[in-house]
Amino acid sequence: MYRRSFLPLVAGVMAAPAAFAWPDQPVRIVVPFTPGTGPDIVARFVAEKLSPRFGQPVVVDNVPGASGNIGSQQVARAKPDGLTLMSSVNTLVMNASLFKNLPYDPVTDFAPISLTAWGSLVLVANPAQAANTLAELVTAAKANPRKLTYGSPGVGTPHHLSMALVEQASGIELLHVPYKGTAGAVQDLLGGQIGYMFLPVHVSAQYIRGGKLKAIAAGSPRRQPQLPDVPTLIEAGLVGADVDMWYGLFAPKATPTPLVERLNREVSDILGSADARTIFEAQGMVPTTSTPDALETIVARDRKRWAEIVASRGIVAE
Repeated sequence: MYRRSFLPLVAGVMAAPAAFAWPDQPVRIVVPFTPGTGPDIVARFVAEKLSPRFGQPVVVDNVPGASGNIGSQQVARAKPDGLTLMSSVNTLVMNASLFKNLPYDPVTDFAPISLTAWGSLVLVANPAQAANTLAELVTAAKANPRKLTYGSPGVGTPHHLSMALVEQASGIELLHVPYKGTAGAVQDLLGGQIGYMFLPVHVSAQYIRGGKLKAIAAGSPRRQPQLPDVPTLIEAGLVGADVDMWYGLFAPKATPTPLVERLNREVSDILGSADARTIFEAQGMVPTTSTPDALETIVARDRKRWAEIVASRGIVAE
């Protein structure tokens, strides 16, 4: 029996079996980023599979801008009826420290539904760089503070903060060159205009195999199957240096527990399929699910972790 506190919002759910009473109109999954990004890939896969289960259209709405803040704010302010959801990535919690007047709270303004995937970053270098290992990179950087360069798709992106974590953990200073997106940064990395960068494994693997980039270390807790010979940051000596990107599905806060639980069950079933694994792994992601509480714990943990990095490195969003 559902809790009495949710009676006004879920009367339809109680009046008939959940599978038929809700949703009774289209469901919208907001992606606070452009099409083709990780959160978008997750949202479109889930939406396609959810629609026949719900008997309602499930539409993906890309609302990019301000590092994901515009779309995230829309969802934070949406009616908590389970009809507006958000597919996001760990940028959600990074923004809490980067933007001082953020109009929403990434921990308290959303109801976590489930993890949807993990994505791995790999620290790579242009082949002209002398360093072949993390230890060699650290030695070179200490000998030449702020002379070695690294790129990112922009200030405060996971790529940027991952390198900031490496800098802090190893006591080095590199020169950050932010770009407006990944494409320009990769082009300059291949051309040698910048020396290093964190890239998603599915982007970097092709260049590593072709000899156009060399791998320094994987940012995941375990070695990547696409790059089994590349050690992790932890293996290279940086204890606790896990810079994997998590993806998750959220609803506005105060969304009734029965709806969150229903969504969690449906998404867990969808992401447990062989199709999900095939499609996600082609994009360098691993489909993953969790309880709402587990995702809430990850969000709170990472908010604290990245806040410390942002503060200690003096990083300010542009």
